[in-house]
Amino acid sequence: MNQVLFHLAFPVTDIAQTKEFYGNGLGCEIGRESPNSIILNLCGHQIVAHVTREPLTPQRTIYPRHFGLVFTAEADWEALLERAQQKQLLFREQPKRRFTGLPTEHRTFFLEDPFHNLLEFKYYCHPEAIFGVQEYAQVGDAV
Repeated sequence: MNQVLFHLAFPVTDIAQTKEFYGNGLGCEIGRESPNSIILNLCGHQIVAHVTREPLTPQRTIYPRHFGLVFTAEADWEALLERAQQKQLLFREQPKRRFTGLPTEHRTFFLEDPFHNLLEFKYYCHPEAIFGVQEYAQVGDAV
């Protein structure tokens, strides 16, 4: 199969704020835009913000709805973390290490955009845990 790109559409209420958070904050390339939507390049994947008039409310916890990236190089994860800190983006959960010492060990942090969309950024210490290691059933934090 040829390379495929991931596409995700998500709700926002303001294009200018979207450009500030995703473009200036996260460093996404800005693509086409209209008064009601904007295409963003998130590390080679297409995410599209669509303006809604529906009320957008925060989730009580990070589950069930969030999206993000799994980095394959720890230095890239650390670079985004440093950028998010320098740009003073809103951390919904501070950087931490989950499942220390297990094959599923990974580093993670969560950001919240101005519209209450949650983004998670991960780096797995053992790449096989990204899709495998089924004998370790726990996924995420206990709710």
